[in-house]
Amino acid sequence: MIAEIRSGAVVGIDGFGVTVEIDLAAGLPSFTIVGLPNAAVRESRERVTSAIKNNGFKFPQKRITVNLAPADVRKVGAAFDLPIAIGILAASGQTASAIPAQSVILGELALDGRLKPVKGVLPIALYARDRGCGRVLVPDANAREAAVVKGIVVAPCFDLREALRVLDGGTPRAIVPVEAPCGDARLFDLDYAQVMGQHAAKRAMQIAAAGGHHVIMVGPPGSGKTMLAKRLPSILPPLGEDEALENAKIASVAGIGGASALSLERPFRAPHHSASDAGLVGGGRGASPGEITIAHNGVLFLDELTEFKRNVLECLRQPLEEGRIVISRANASCSYPARFQLVAAMNPCPCGYAGATGHPCRCSPLAIRRYLAKISGPLIDRIAIHVPVKPVDPKDMETETGGGAGSNEMRGEVLRAVEMQRKRFERLPHVTRNADMPVSDHGGLCPMDCEARELLFAAQRRLLFSARSRRNIIQVARTIADLDGSETIGARHLAEAVQYRVPRFLEGS
Repeated sequence: MIAEIRSGAVVGIDGFGVTVEIDLAAGLPSFTIVGLPNAAVRESRERVTSAIKNNGFKFPQKRITVNLAPADVRKVGAAFDLPIAIGILAASGQTASAIPAQSVILGELALDGRLKPVKGVLPIALYARDRGCGRVLVPDANAREAAVVKGIVVAPCFDLREALRVLDGGTPRAIVPVEAPCGDARLFDLDYAQVMGQHAAKRAMQIAAAGGHHVIMVGPPGSGKTMLAKRLPSILPPLGEDEALENAKIASVAGIGGASALSLERPFRAPHHSASDAGLVGGGRGASPGEITIAHNGVLFLDELTEFKRNVLECLRQPLEEGRIVISRANASCSYPARFQLVAAMNPCPCGYAGATGHPCRCSPLAIRRYLAKISGPLIDRIAIHVPVKPVDPKDMETETGGGAGSNEMRGEVLRAVEMQRKRFERLPHVTRNADMPVSDHGGLCPMDCEARELLFAAQRRLLFSARSRRNIIQVARTIADLDGSETIGARHLAEAVQYRVPRFLEGS
């Protein structure tokens, strides 16, 4: 007898359907799984066998063949345990009724039949809804994650017996209502008012937040680079609902927490400098997403940039330019979104005090050049804003107003600038902020007055900017004008944008 169960899997961050076919035939007892299963799927034989026996059912002593269709796509994970077990019970006549064709089933079985959470439930639930399936059976721990998807019935199951009861017509348990996306009122423990001095650096971070530009900060130890970076989320605009759903799918696939509600907070990731290239950009045996994908629509903070391995940093070139990473391996190829905002921090030399007043540098010019050579020119060229961070003035630390503007005030200005960009890019579906603006649209969307245009030409002749640097300057100037409430880029806006590209320590001068 043959039984068919609908289930699902994930490729990239998108779900796709998998049909679990079970055939029970006469012959020597065996249990074979085909359809490109990985080791976790093949090991389900032992889990399914134990779960069936420990729940009072009889495991059929027949030749059991399980096919996971489509057979040409590799299947990963333990989510097929539950559909395989239900299929075996249905094929052997131990269930009361036929399995509903419009039910999608997934879950990992413990040896006693309890269901454990699995990765990728949210994208599979979205796929099921889009294909007209009316119900999804998931482990109890994944229920609220699946319930984010509207228009589909989510049946939480604690164990194998409860799943069978639901499929036999029983009423599924109620799920605690999923919260709607939170509004714009946000509280942060980290506030820019806590940063003493550094008014120029805070201005640069505000520009970066408003336009989505990449930033690199160069300064001596203890000058506040990490403080400035960690407070960036407090002034970033909230995610849109489509962006929040995309980020929830990424979190589901990466297994970094269930989406009990769509969060409008932008992700902030700060991997250690010992991270491998697979950990940062993704890959490994299963071509899993890396930190740049988890930071999609948010911030990737690389502290002590020069301590990262050079080959790891070079992997960032394509994602910084295209907002996507394609991971190709011998047995898998996946495309992941990776439109993140890079914030990097580094010292100007090995001892950290080159150019600092009042503290002598112990490094030779050759040592400084070797230190800066750890970061390639093409990578630096992709970073729009270069910020020198000087040591904090003791006077700023002694006064109550040394912190200057706080996050609420800075964020209000950022949101006004973002609203201008939203209206500007209404006809461009995949562009939300100035950093994503196509070069072909600079002429119409970045009008300059005559003085600003002449200043741009003069700066390019004198400083020999690359074409990419010129694009970054125009986009940063557009953001500065937005913060100023101006539709036209003026000379003062362009001059401020140019000074973020003036050669300093990064070029070894």
